[in-house]
Amino acid sequence: MSSTNSDRAPAARHPSPCVRRCCLDDADVCVGCGRTLAEICEWNQASDLRRREICAAALQRRRLPPG
Repeated sequence: MSSTNSDRAPAARHPSPCVRRCCLDDADVCVGCGRTLAEICEWNQASDLRRREICAAALQRRRLPPG
């Protein structure tokens, strides 16, 4: 018996970085997770690779000093 794509469990998607502290700053960046408004809107349709890219960029934004 061969395995088909429908027999496989769906691949786990990269989890959202949302920390439920949603508030956008003057640059439309969430002060909670560090994603831009555009990235937040894109999230549900994004591939796993794109989600990882968004999370990496958000992490960098959160590490930068304000200003």
